[in-house]
Amino acid sequence: MKEGFLKGLGLLLVLCFSLATSGQEVERAEMKHAVSGVVTDMRGRKLPYVNVHVTGERVSTVTNEDGFFTIKTVNEAKVIVLTHVGYQTQHFEVPQGQNEGLIIRMKPNTVILKDVVVKSGDAKRIFYEAMDKIPENYADHPEMMKCFYRECVQKRNRYINIAEAVANLYKPSYHKVYDLGRVSIEKGRRLVSPKTSDTLGVKIMGGPNTPIFLDFVKNPDILMNPEDLSHYGFSLEDPVMTDNRLQFVVRIIPLYSAPWALYEGVFHIDQETLAFTRAELSLDMSDKEKATRSILVRKPAGVHFKPREMSITVSYTTKENVTRINYVRTLFRFNCDWKKRLFSTSFTAMSELVVTDWTDQDVHPIKGRDSFYQRDAFFDHVDYFDDPNFWDAYNIIEPTESLEDAIGKLRKKY
Repeated sequence: MKEGFLKGLGLLLVLCFSLATSGQEVERAEMKHAVSGVVTDMRGRKLPYVNVHVTGERVSTVTNEDGFFTIKTVNEAKVIVLTHVGYQTQHFEVPQGQNEGLIIRMKPNTVILKDVVVKSGDAKRIFYEAMDKIPENYADHPEMMKCFYRECVQKRNRYINIAEAVANLYKPSYHKVYDLGRVSIEKGRRLVSPKTSDTLGVKIMGGPNTPIFLDFVKNPDILMNPEDLSHYGFSLEDPVMTDNRLQFVVRIIPLYSAPWALYEGVFHIDQETLAFTRAELSLDMSDKEKATRSILVRKPAGVHFKPREMSITVSYTTKENVTRINYVRTLFRFNCDWKKRLFSTSFTAMSELVVTDWTDQDVHPIKGRDSFYQRDAFFDHVDYFDDPNFWDAYNIIEPTESLEDAIGKLRKKY
């Protein structure tokens, strides 16, 4: 029986009473150009998690929840390409001499349903055919990816932990199914609340390893195996457009009980290539005991853990006819209460990772001594670091206004 780490999709939390207070490199001088702006829809509403890259370069990032982005490049950016689910791909020409304060509007995409020819019962067939196409659609050679990783913990509405890192991700060929790859940390920092009342620490196990274990296309222990899929029903929803390409949307729902908590959600599959391009999954919370086993590693005695939500988003992008993992986001919501306390406390733990660059030239596996292991809590492996130029050479996910404010407050505490 497979439970715990694999059935929790590699997303585990550790609760503890005290908060600790303590590969291939990018040439810092190379990233000398930066472009920043806000992405909105045609009505001016800000769009989060939009993929942003510059033509002629492999660097990329995503917009934050406020629709804001900054992207750093070797050469001056002339055209920015933006892609988002349900919107037309936008090729935005950067005005000469204007590299900040850009406002980019994206137009919604209209899906012509008559172009989609499907029959009743086709959802499961499409899903299984996409699985068979994995060797064709994904890299058949090893690649090294540069990533930016962030994890945050909130106690009610207040941030108490923030940790960030630049990581190197070694991705073997997708033909090597059980070789999932390795991650090494290039640089990182953390900020923690100094309040003595914030005595419950929440740590996300796996940290920057999330793109290894949540790459469901590469990792057969995440749904892509007959044992797991036998518990689910399949249905087709209305198609969507991503990067001007039509996507099947296949929904899975639990049909039969399993010893572990199951998931509900949707997979996007490119209609032409049958490449998986996106997954949005939520853990079934109907059985709190099963959900807890999938999420929690350990907790202090006397603390009652009550899971409320666990959701996962994994997206892929296609460049040079190869589909690659691009963005991973996880979200936990839960309550903790203590004996002899009248009210419980709500917590939110979030992590996100974006692949900002990649290469397939002169790639070597990350050695064991440099690896970040799946049961390590990233928060324990970086020190508090306050340097205004800490991220100068790297592409990152810009912090939202609320997070930026929290970082400023935590810095002042030190």
